Amino acid sequence: MSTDPIADYLTRIRNAIMAKHKIVEIPASNMKKEITRILYDKGYILSYKVDEDDKQGVIKIALKYHPQTKTSAIKSLQRVSRPGLRKYVSVNKIPRVLNGLGIAILSTSMGVMTDKEARKMKVGGEVLCYVN
Repeated sequence: MSTDPIADYLTRIRNAIMAKHKIVEIPASNMKKEITRILYDKGYILSYKVDEDDKQGVIKIALKYHPQTKTSAIKSLQRVSRPGLRKYVSVNKIPRVLNGLGIAILSTSMGVMTDKEARKMKVGGEVLCYVN
């Protein structure tokens, strides 16, 4: 059992990309579903499906690769806030990833959202991860 499910989620995706897998299966939770939805909306993954067969459920993610070069759409996934050291930011301190080319995923009082959405809604929160 993992003490940090978000780090486990990101590591499973990272390992699947390094092994050039097309699909990765991850145990589901509401936070992971929201992060997956954001990755899909921003074009980092092809598609996803949530299977609610058993108690917990499974998220099946189809990874996105460039057709000719076979490089992944996700260059890096970096966990920022962790159980031992939480990283909270106010609206004026929300970080920019690669000067706006990447995204930071935040958990706010209004739900899980990207850094751009949080700035637009003028809300801060916990920085979960960086994606680029």
